[in-house]
Amino acid sequence: MATFKSVPATMRAVVLTDIGGTEKLQYIDSQPTPEPTDGQLLVRNTFSGFNFVDIYFRTGMYPSPSGYPLILGQEGVGIVVAAHENNTNGFKVGDRVVWAGQAGYAEFTIVPAARAIRVPPEVSDKDALGSHLAGMTALSLVKEAFPASKGQTVLVHAAAGGVGSLLCQILHNEGVNVIATAGGAEKCAISLDSGAAHVIDYRASNGPGWVQRVLQLTDNQGVDAVYDSVGKDTWKGSIEVTKRKGKVVFYGSASGPVPPLDLSLIRAKNLSVIQPTLPMYIATRKELEFYAHGVFDLLNKGKLKVNTTRLYSLEEVAQAHKDMEARVTNGKLLLKL
Repeated sequence: MATFKSVPATMRAVVLTDIGGTEKLQYIDSQPTPEPTDGQLLVRNTFSGFNFVDIYFRTGMYPSPSGYPLILGQEGVGIVVAAHENNTNGFKVGDRVVWAGQAGYAEFTIVPAARAIRVPPEVSDKDALGSHLAGMTALSLVKEAFPASKGQTVLVHAAAGGVGSLLCQILHNEGVNVIATAGGAEKCAISLDSGAAHVIDYRASNGPGWVQRVLQLTDNQGVDAVYDSVGKDTWKGSIEVTKRKGKVVFYGSASGPVPPLDLSLIRAKNLSVIQPTLPMYIATRKELEFYAHGVFDLLNKGKLKVNTTRLYSLEEVAQAHKDMEARVTNGKLLLKL
């Protein structure tokens, strides 16, 4: 196995000791550094990503894949410092890669070679990671969940978030008319900058609510589709503002999960409903490369701008979770190692 001589025996990491609040996230400065086996790489992370799914794992909404203690973090970017000879994609020590997997809240992460992607020289670490899971999610929503086309009108909830801002840009590039929701003046401005034609501030205390505003903007016809990452607080309104034969895409649960669906709510307008998950769109190596390289292509052509608004240290992981849960952040949050 090829390896750098400088890989230490221990590393800094944040470990989730059990299901619960942010107090269950424990910073450790002497966690054993893992060693790769067949088909694996050891990556020295420069940045790791925060995603709402980390909160789902911490709170028990999603079961732990390997019990506890557990190192959270679904993605990272860095340098391969050890590579098992039998990795199937020919990765070598010194390769710069972005990866999707587990255990990103650490200086070093074991990454299945099949889940790693080489970063083009012209793409920075921050942009590579800031657009990786979020960008692939946004691109797959437009390519597969609801392939919006030029001239159609869609609604994007949480449009200033990591996925939402990229989703707005991709839809705008396709000539789609985007109506966005966001909370507060700053997030509304970000949504407009990301390509939304209209932005509704759901925190505004005066005037009609967001459902009424969407219907007003569409002459009471509704939208062709809704991309909803909020869930519990918005699901019913999302169905209400979708036009006849339209589609509702529930791809997140920032406010809590969508309750069991009464099918009569969608029968009234012959609506379609889907709840996609990115892992099922990138389950094969071919699919992963299609979406990862598709995002890189958009970055290189200047059609996608990554909004990385804040960098956290390992010692600040708990605060990042609190900020995400409170929905006071915008854009992509990164962990700097």
